[in-house]
Amino acid sequence: MGRFRDRMDEELRIRGYSANTRECSLRCVRHCVRHFMRPPDQLTPEHIRQYQLYLTRDRQVSWPYFTQVVCALRFFFRLVLKKDWAVEQIPYQRTGRKLPEILSPQEVTALFRAPTNLKHRARLMTMYAGGLRVSEVTHLGVTDLDSQRMVIRIEQGKGRKDRYVMLSSHLRTVLQEYWRARRPKGLLFPSPNGRPLTRESINRFFHQARRRAKITKRVYPYSLRHACATHLLESGTNIRVIQTLLGHRSLRTTQRYTHVAASFLQDTQSPLDRLPGLETLPPPTR
Repeated sequence: MGRFRDRMDEELRIRGYSANTRECSLRCVRHCVRHFMRPPDQLTPEHIRQYQLYLTRDRQVSWPYFTQVVCALRFFFRLVLKKDWAVEQIPYQRTGRKLPEILSPQEVTALFRAPTNLKHRARLMTMYAGGLRVSEVTHLGVTDLDSQRMVIRIEQGKGRKDRYVMLSSHLRTVLQEYWRARRPKGLLFPSPNGRPLTRESINRFFHQARRRAKITKRVYPYSLRHACATHLLESGTNIRVIQTLLGHRSLRTTQRYTHVAASFLQDTQSPLDRLPGLETLPPPTR
């Protein structure tokens, strides 16, 4: 893409998008351009339509990825190439909602027992204890821990918002042990070269622990954030508090955890249990 890539990255930077968002958007546009093997300013609405068909029919991508591609292409053609055709005609897919698989408290404990490396265990515990996103734990600094007030400062999380989350007393003990062993400076969990850990390395460490813990659910690092929110809800924490801790802009985002919280489901009686005369039903005959 050459100069077009640089221009798109500049436009994204000007608007304050995070490094992860910029990388994802650039990758989506680059894949589209490579698919047709022609300069991006020569692409037409029909090319975009064909590429969307390719994604859905041939690659069968998930609808969240499809949406990422549409957002990136709309941004690129409207703000970088300044195309005068209606960018809004690049359609989104009809959205769906897939509920996440939730780790039980026993499975979370098994996951923490699995790592033999103290740093890996401390990182997993931090993600769960505060409901942190992957990018938030990788950029967490030593000075972000306030053991006097028992809080963790999340600086410039998603949406470029600062927030505080609780610092578990057990996590503080683990982090103190980790600090005495590793003496990190700057970043709390740096990579060997001192830079933030990549998503790929976090994902690799997580799945190593998942396999050792013999967890068969389809879970991933973000599942620790899901588990934190769900377990808080099940223990009776106010949903508005959970919204603040997770840094959700909308309460609707937090409310999806009511669909997976066992307490909400177990406290709801099935209408089958209220039917009269069930005990006297005759046994079925073959």
